Amino acid sequence: MVTTIDGIDGLEAHVGQHLGYSEWHEITQDRVDRFADATDDHQWIHVDVERAKAGPFGGPIAHGYLTLSLAPALLGEILAVRGVAMGVNYGLNRLRFPAPVPVGARLRAGAELVAAERIPGGAQVTLQTTFEVEGATKPSCVAEVVFRYYE
Repeated sequence: MVTTIDGIDGLEAHVGQHLGYSEWHEITQDRVDRFADATDDHQWIHVDVERAKAGPFGGPIAHGYLTLSLAPALLGEILAVRGVAMGVNYGLNRLRFPAPVPVGARLRAGAELVAAERIPGGAQVTLQTTFEVEGATKPSCVAEVVFRYYE
């Protein structure tokens, strides 16, 4: 269920709150291969299924940056901001990949609104975003994702 927030005042009022979770999404080998093609990162732990079976993760894993690249889509399943003219990705404050995302696993994101600071024309918003694999004990990616919303 999407958390809908009204404008900059609403964002400020939600600081410190967990906003919810995205749906679960399967990470397929096809998606990993297409990401490898798009980024020219064809490391065998991602794209060589047979070799990866004997590797450190027991099979192929998604690129960390593939996981991160899903942030806008998955966060869009968590948060909608009304009453703003536009929002843009601004960057990251901190990023870690504590655990792999095995190909075939289901992944989701959760988000907490940790900051909303006024800037000229809008607000800069920081979301503590945690990506998790279904059934895993550790998160796969933890990122402070920064957006700017303009009125």
